[in-house]
Amino acid sequence: MTNCKPGSATPPLPGISAKIVDDDDDLGRAVEGAEQTTGYLVLDEPWPAMPRGIWGDAERFKETYWSRFAERQGWYIAGDGARYGTDGEIWVLGRIDDEMNVSGHRISTDEVESALVGHAGVALAAVVGATDEHTGQGICAFVILKSHAAELSHEQMVDELRAEVSTEISPIAKPLEIHVVPELPKTRSGKIMRRLLRDVAEGRELGGTSTLVDPSVFEALRTSK
Repeated sequence: MTNCKPGSATPPLPGISAKIVDDDDDLGRAVEGAEQTTGYLVLDEPWPAMPRGIWGDAERFKETYWSRFAERQGWYIAGDGARYGTDGEIWVLGRIDDEMNVSGHRISTDEVESALVGHAGVALAAVVGATDEHTGQGICAFVILKSHAAELSHEQMVDELRAEVSTEISPIAKPLEIHVVPELPKTRSGKIMRRLLRDVAEGRELGGTSTLVDPSVFEALRTSK
């Protein structure tokens, strides 16, 4: 039997060696065992059923999974951010494409979203990183509130949500902007389109919206800004 904490990943299976590393330098300094350290999840030794490529696109396979650490270490990067827990267990935080770099701290959008929906008044949340001249990226959150949350003023709710994130993660993870919206842009399959939320957060022209269920949702998003 394998002991694990709810929400954490199990230890690597026999024949697989995994670790969490950072990218402070070209060597990808290992930080294994450091409590609460966030970094990249890598496989540092060959393993059974190891993929050998992407059919018809060998360059993409190399660039996506090997380019960051392959030259010296030979580590395979899975594409996920992760951290160690207090007992050395691995917590997978989500795709590194969805990570934000705030004042040199890598913060997962999933982490912040989980903290926001942990508030009793939040029904749904989506988080993106927006360019900020002071921190590199600022955290921009879009939240849908539950009906009973209307009892609080906008300012009170924003203050409570920032405090919630600060308590659950860290003060550095407090959103720079929190927008209360009636709906979020979703594809027909129900996936939140963070790419379009980044466009809204940074005031850019919207990219393709043909897969949206309701393109008119952006009028409400712009109003919230």
